[in-house]
Amino acid sequence: MYQTKVSLNEPLAEFVGKYKTYGFKDRSDMVRTALQYFRRELESQRLKESAALYAELYEEDSELQELTESAVDGWPE
Repeated sequence: MYQTKVSLNEPLAEFVGKYKTYGFKDRSDMVRTALQYFRRELESQRLKESAALYAELYEEDSELQELTESAVDGWPE
């Protein structure tokens, strides 16, 4: 496992110092969990932004709408 040095302000250092209170085995476990959560949140946000962009493009493209409608024509409801 890689190691890195991170500087924290006092409130964050105190928060991380209470790792046992939150059920973590050590400070590193707490920080890894927080970073993994943050990473998932960023990825989720990017997917939402991408979906919104595709929806916007779809709304503006009548040919794509027609193609989509023809593809689903005849499918069971």
